[in-house]
Amino acid sequence: MAVLLVPTGSALSDSDARRVGLLGPVEIRRLADEVGVRPTKTLGQNFVHDANTVRRIVAVSGVGPDDTVLEVGPGLGSLTLALLEVVGRVVAVEIDPVLAELLPRTVADRAPSRVDHFEVITADALRVSRSDLPVLPTALVANLPYNVAVPVLLHLLAEFPEITTALVMVQAEVADRLAAGPGSRTYGVPSVKARYHGTVSRAGAVGRNVFWPEPKVESGLVRVERTSTYPQDAELRANVFAVIDAAFAQRRKTMRSALAGWAGSPAEAERRLRAADIDPGIRGERLSVDDFVRLAQTN
Repeated sequence: MAVLLVPTGSALSDSDARRVGLLGPVEIRRLADEVGVRPTKTLGQNFVHDANTVRRIVAVSGVGPDDTVLEVGPGLGSLTLALLEVVGRVVAVEIDPVLAELLPRTVADRAPSRVDHFEVITADALRVSRSDLPVLPTALVANLPYNVAVPVLLHLLAEFPEITTALVMVQAEVADRLAAGPGSRTYGVPSVKARYHGTVSRAGAVGRNVFWPEPKVESGLVRVERTSTYPQDAELRANVFAVIDAAFAQRRKTMRSALAGWAGSPAEAERRLRAADIDPGIRGERLSVDDFVRLAQTN
């Protein structure tokens, strides 16, 4: 795992902020041509080239000078530079070694006063761990690769309980699922699992025309505000998530039937449901995360 490190520095001043040059369409294409990068579907690469969009993302995230922001999939650095205008420090995780090598040079060129506030780690965000980062983040702000957005978000929220707020850009359909509440048509596994970590809400939409290449899907912003409702216990979380997976495996089934495999039998599923004060005839999409936590704790 390659790590490009620079020492930390002081918080950004107003004069420093004015020296950060954000990227536009011309700069994005030039940087890509410079290192021979062609966006790939495999890595879910769509680069934002609109300064107003990245500044809006940073503003909506609510991060500030006291935050150390974890950014996933920084690509050519559009959002990275906008973050460096505002936050105390950015730690970026990039799976593409060519892009990871280019990014510090882009920061040095376009935000020279901020180079001491930036690190990039060449790693897979699905496997990055606490020991991989030079410092633990307080926030997550990222344009997540759309093909792995939900697994990455859930992994990072679990791995870094210090993250108090997350603002991620994902496919609009995924954003709807993440932010859906119980009883909604789009409420499902991502909705419940994200809510285990905190409150989840839609935070805006992003048009296709601000990306290169232009994606075939619409994009949306999702905010997660960490709560301390449930213990940061890996075993409990795994048990809760197992119940969630079972409940939504066949959406039309009642919980008594859906949880038969998880509990060992329909009768045992009914016993546990009643112990958790849940109607065995209800379907999973009607249950809240509180319900699933109580179910996971029954014995």
